[in-house]
Amino acid sequence: MAETASSKKRFWLLSKSMHASEVRLAWLLILPTAIIVFGLVLFPAIFSIWISFHKIGLYNLNDVFHAPFIGFDNYKSVLNDFAFKWGGPKQWGAWVTTIFYSFVSTFITLIGGLIAAILLNRPFRGRGLARSVFLFPYVAPVISVAFVWRWLLDPRPSGVLNHILINLGIIETQQAFLATRGLAIWLVIIFQAWRYFPFAMLMILARLQAIDDTLYEAAAVDGANSWQKFISITIPQIRYVLGAIFLLRLLWTFNKFDDIWLLTGGGYGTNVLPVLTYQFSFNMYDFGKGAATAMIMMAALVVFIIGYVLIIMRNSEES
Repeated sequence: MAETASSKKRFWLLSKSMHASEVRLAWLLILPTAIIVFGLVLFPAIFSIWISFHKIGLYNLNDVFHAPFIGFDNYKSVLNDFAFKWGGPKQWGAWVTTIFYSFVSTFITLIGGLIAAILLNRPFRGRGLARSVFLFPYVAPVISVAFVWRWLLDPRPSGVLNHILINLGIIETQQAFLATRGLAIWLVIIFQAWRYFPFAMLMILARLQAIDDTLYEAAAVDGANSWQKFISITIPQIRYVLGAIFLLRLLWTFNKFDDIWLLTGGGYGTNVLPVLTYQFSFNMYDFGKGAATAMIMMAALVVFIIGYVLIIMRNSEES
């Protein structure tokens, strides 16, 4: 009995030692990733929050940790800034422009992706090649496609669109499309939708191919036409995918900086919050005000995500 108890004790100690070794190995394996995540994600986020409550400019950038604490003054300055505020029907502030740009471009992206997915879900010769071509806007470098669009919309005679419209007699003189207030924001929205509809197409196409064909066959037996099949079968089957795409694309578009900056530089009614953050930080060198703008963006996104999740959860419970 004593020998059995001793064996059990040795086995327990050995198991405990092996478990401790496995735990140490696990920590060693995840340590590089944890360091990268902390250094590139967590620390910058926490540091941005800290900066937003301090007065930081070029004059004290070398001693940023001793910058004076000013409370919510940076936030008040952002909210009262003319570039941020609503300036009337013809002078949108950055927050109104951001909301309009984000929601409209996301909606058009979703519709474009849905149409493309339905078209490419049908069997036809060269479907694989067509799918590859449709992916080009999404995989192409943004700087290259942005400069192609600027060349197409160039106000000089060398601009492709101006050249075509003048030759057709639609316009008499060159037009600065990207420098026209009201038109510029729509062109940026169209560019955004064109560039990112392949993402929505891929997600929707994957879900369409998983729908059971017997559902459509049963609907055809009942006399349903194509539109009725789309409304009664396709949309209910892909609604959660559509919701996920809408949420992801809205979050990404809300934080998008490079598209608008490369096309218009934030001018002519296209100034959005990410561009305004850049302008405060690197044009005015008011890093506290720039950080406060970024925190306002984050707060708006958190509120939207919470509301979106609550609506989804309630709809899921009802269904």
